[in-house]
Amino acid sequence: MDTLIPYDSLAPDTLETILDDIVSRDGTDYGDYDLSVAQKREQALRSLRSGEAVLLFDTESETIKMIPKSDINNYDLI
Repeated sequence: MDTLIPYDSLAPDTLETILDDIVSRDGTDYGDYDLSVAQKREQALRSLRSGEAVLLFDTESETIKMIPKSDINNYDLI
């Protein structure tokens, strides 16, 4: 079971830390661009603010992940 985390319910510092972790994970692909962590974080934040993406707490791995909102039906939410 996964839990949806409203990004705007998080303290700014907490959200920044979570996004930094997400964008710096292995396998995160940004194409042919070399972006700084700050640029990747801003890009991720724009996706959250626009509603294109959501944050989920994965209870199995105990990590937070960001997924496209269109994929939310693929998850078993609490």
